[in-house]
Amino acid sequence: MPASPIRKLAPLADAAKQKGIHVFHLNIGQPDLPTPQVGIDAIRNIDRKVLEYSPSAGFRSYREKLVKYYARFNIRLTADDIIITSGGSEAVLFSFMACLNPGDEIIVPEPAYANYMAFAISAGATIRTIASTIEEGFALPKVEKFEELINARTRAILICNPNNPTGYLYTRREMNQIRDLVKKYDLFLFSDEVYREFIYTSSPYISACHLEGIDQNVVLIDSVSKRYSECGIRIGALITKNKSIREAVMKFCQARLSPPLVGQIAAEASLDAEEDYMRDIYDEYVERRKCLIDGLNRIPGVYSPIPMGAFYTVARLPVDDSDRFCAWCLSDFQYEGQTVFMAPASGFYTTPGAGRNEVRIAYVLKKPDLCRALVVLQKALETYPGNTMKK
Repeated sequence: MPASPIRKLAPLADAAKQKGIHVFHLNIGQPDLPTPQVGIDAIRNIDRKVLEYSPSAGFRSYREKLVKYYARFNIRLTADDIIITSGGSEAVLFSFMACLNPGDEIIVPEPAYANYMAFAISAGATIRTIASTIEEGFALPKVEKFEELINARTRAILICNPNNPTGYLYTRREMNQIRDLVKKYDLFLFSDEVYREFIYTSSPYISACHLEGIDQNVVLIDSVSKRYSECGIRIGALITKNKSIREAVMKFCQARLSPPLVGQIAAEASLDAEEDYMRDIYDEYVERRKCLIDGLNRIPGVYSPIPMGAFYTVARLPVDDSDRFCAWCLSDFQYEGQTVFMAPASGFYTTPGAGRNEVRIAYVLKKPDLCRALVVLQKALETYPGNTMKK
């Protein structure tokens, strides 16, 4: 199992804090914005005498309310198409376990969310990556590049849209390209769409569920973690119209008994959050994105494309090794009692050597903190012995 690039440096961050250094956490997609009050109140006002198991597929009342939520995005479902999971992570894992045999291969554009690799290893599957590049803004590679990887063991394509870690939003043309590959080779399409609320362009959100002719091939992954700042309640969803997949997934769901009871109570209530809630959060991320990207691109030697979705960017730094640099920031550097914690981008690639001068940054801090973190980052780069601009 690979170590998480997002969390593996946490001991160094803890040690820095013990020395009294303030650490700006840019490493993890943990929003600092408030959870909907209706979700908090639902937990506070639980009147059950027993905190019992829920159904293995999740509460029907919650799934029926989700049907109405997805309809707002022109995704037409029934409650039976939805299985509630313990976070989006479990939805990915169960998708792999249900659809893939040991030795099967999944094609994934890289850089990609690091835990996909861990879930594939758990299922005995192999991830084959197809490279997107920072120079091209992490756009999807041409269809020929995909077909070069397809063989008798290829069973699926996995995408994250909008993308973690790059913030890239797939275009209609790119989504149609994926649809055509799925049709041509009869592949599964696993589509992680947990960031659909956070799209910063007039381009439309194209869900895998919008693609015609592949209803039986699509497995959509979702979560309330980012949408409602509810990472800790561990509520996700696995959605597919393919009955055979659902029946296989349910065996894993029954083996783990049930998704979190209290989490479902909060998630169901959060669907009733006022419209202002999502609008205010969206506006805040728009401002944070501008603050971060403008600030990064003003630092000598730093480059970040403009992410069109989610709340991450992958930035290229003038450093010899981003793993070494990120660790050094926590263990050997501080500026006026402060330092930065970023995720080395190498952990989001499987291609050896890829991403060695890149980091993933999550803009999940308030703007004043982001501005200060940018100052600290610039000072770190000026001090770092492995700054390639000094050579």
